Formats: sequence, C-alpha cells, structure tokens
Amino acid sequence: MKNFLINHSGKISTILIISLFSYLAYNLYLAPVDGIADKFIYLMKEYGYIILFAWSILEGESGLIMAGLLCSTGDMNLYLAIFVAGLGGFAGDQIYFYIGRYNKSYVHKKFKGQRRKFALAHLLLKKHGWPIIFVQRYMYGLRTVIPISIGLTRYDAKTFAIINIISAWLWGAITIVPAWYFGEEILEILKYAKEHWYFAIPLVIGFITSIYIFINKATKKQTKD
Repeated sequence: MKNFLINHSGKISTILIISLFSYLAYNLYLAPVDGIADKFIYLMKEYGYIILFAWSILEGESGLIMAGLLCSTGDMNLYLAIFVAGLGGFAGDQIYFYIGRYNKSYVHKKFKGQRRKFALAHLLLKKHGWPIIFVQRYMYGLRTVIPISIGLTRYDAKTFAIINIISAWLWGAITIVPAWYFGEEILEILKYAKEHWYFAIPLVIGFITSIYIFINKATKKQTKD
C-alpha cells in the first residue's frame, strides 16, 4: 500500500486537488448572490480558510491578497490567515518535491516540453544552494518546476521540509500583511481597475514576455557553458 501511494503520489495529489476545487466551484455556483464577483466574495467569507489553503497549494498570490483584504475588513483573522497560507504553500511544494523524488518517469514524460525550465532550475540550485527554496515562490514560471527539480536530485528531504515550511510562512506574511495594511487603498485601485480593465492588458503581456525572455536567455547561457 505504501509503495502504491508513493508511486502514484502525483496522480493522487492531482485527484485530491481537483476534487477540492470542484467542491468549491459547486458552492460558488450555489452562492445566494448575483454576479461572479459577489459570488466569489461570498464564498471567500464563507469558506475563506479552506479556499486560502487550496489556493496556496497552487502558489497563488492573488488568493493571499484577497485574504489580506478580508483581514482588513474583519472577515478573516490576520495571524490565522498567514498560518493557513503557509501550510498550503508548504503542502504544495512538498507534493511537487515528492512527485520529483518518486515519479521520475512521470515527470520526464509530463514535463517533456519544459526541459529548459528544469535545466534552469538545476543551474539555480547548483549555483545558490538552499536559498533558492526561499526565493522560488516569487519566480513566476518556475515555482512548480523548482521543487520538482530538487526532488529529482539527492537533496535531503528533511532539510527541504524545514526550509520549505519557514519560507512558506514568510511568503504568507510578506504577501498578506501589506494587503491587510493597505486594504482600503487596494480596494479603491481594484474598483478603478474594474472600470478600466483594458489598461491591464499591455501590463500582463509585458510581464509574461519578460518571464519568457529571462528563462530563454538563462537556459541558453547554461547550454553554452
């Protein structure tokens, strides 16, 4: 049974995450308010900590920012939100780490088209060591790849877990606290953005392009070296 769980940890984790989000999506549909935005806010207030935990597994700062805003309005507790977000971030990276550790053939098959990202992740781990575990949460495009990549190596699992939980709680605090402190200002900005959403399009395109260029250049450099 133990070997079965280990060998199929990737598929089992995927099923559990899909089931959780399916449950939340069903409750979103049944929310007794009109409009998707109001439904989402209702769901966050009703199942805030559950959603925060699930969202953190997927490493989504938007969920943490929403939690910070709910903390500023008194709908969530700041310290509990940071604790839950940290646990979710920790759980997510542990899942990715063990997928890499015990499902190497699955990783090579599933992520065949992301060889450059894995090459960059190995380069960063070799060059910077354990601090990369702290900063990888802020490296868009690599946040899933890096813990999987570390799992593929002989890096000690206990050391990874200790660094991971500390970095996850720091990540939660660094993201949630500013959203809580500047809650009113952020809500005003969101209100303006909702009315002028088209301004965000070039920013999103520029951000995604910058990530692609960075990964492309970094992996090319490694190939030359």
